[in-house]
Amino acid sequence: MPLTLDDRKKMILKAVVDDYIATAEPVGSKSLVSRHQLPVSSATIRNEMAELEELGYLEQPHTSAGRVPSDKGYRTYVDELMEVETLPDDEARIIQDVLRANMAEVTGLIRSASSLLSEQTQYASLALSPKCCKNHLQQIKMLMIEPGRALVVVVLSAGLVKDRMVRIPEMLDSAQLMQIASAIEEGLQGMTLDDITLVAVSAAGKHTPLPDSLLNQVLYEAYVSIKQADNLEVYMAGSNKLLAYPEFADVARAKIALDTLAKEGMVAGYLSETREEADDSTYMIRIGQEIALAGLENCSFVTTTYKFGDTVAGRIGVIGPRRMSYAKVISNINFVRMNLNDQIRRLGAGID
Repeated sequence: MPLTLDDRKKMILKAVVDDYIATAEPVGSKSLVSRHQLPVSSATIRNEMAELEELGYLEQPHTSAGRVPSDKGYRTYVDELMEVETLPDDEARIIQDVLRANMAEVTGLIRSASSLLSEQTQYASLALSPKCCKNHLQQIKMLMIEPGRALVVVVLSAGLVKDRMVRIPEMLDSAQLMQIASAIEEGLQGMTLDDITLVAVSAAGKHTPLPDSLLNQVLYEAYVSIKQADNLEVYMAGSNKLLAYPEFADVARAKIALDTLAKEGMVAGYLSETREEADDSTYMIRIGQEIALAGLENCSFVTTTYKFGDTVAGRIGVIGPRRMSYAKVISNINFVRMNLNDQIRRLGAGID
């Protein structure tokens, strides 16, 4: 049975974590007494810190007499000791104003939410694109860029917009492309992305009075564009902000972390695997070794979900050092989550 910390040890552990978050310097007993006016002597605090180290909540760097939190210490802090801050009114207004200004479509809204989190917290942020396999195709447009090249724009019922550049037969003109797109759109009405097949796209497009030699390539490109609208994407912002923290002053360590974050497929896979773990929770925290991605052992993830209606569609979160200001991050991420869900709902309902 795990040992339950008594109130004094919890008080001291909280003070150590708070100080280390604020200063990035190992914490000693004398500094705790002076900063927190704790109702015990420096010698008592020193003994308690030694016991917390033996229990695995604190660690002592070789070059310092002070101590720093371990992954276990941070976990106890965020689960039991942390006091989540109320978001200041001026910061709340910034979030609301920016999200309201980016309501044209869901992708822009999610990108804005990710960028906002990075600016508000001064850490890196990310968002996982929504999973839309149960959404319907609302529109498909094919826009001629030049002979032989066209832009396919797919609009889903959730308000998500995806585009893709494709090659087409050079003899096709803009009017013919629009005709093909209209036929596909009409023929696939009411079908979800899951149900749309190449056969269904081909059947819809066959109503277009064009030779098969011209039509089949366009229909295939349209099909691929529709199916790729459900591909997972990661929208990353502020990775360079991590370089401002002493944890990443070592060039080799910083490079490893940034290289891992740059592998969007790896990050998307990790987030999609954890998607189901916190569907009913406000947020999920992964600390240090809990993150199953090589190179991020000195980081923490704080993530939350956003929804289309009652269905979890994707994740958005913040990445920072293990020493991140968890209370500030959580107050921001909770507020962004609430407002993002509201704006997606309004966008889906067509509310201005």
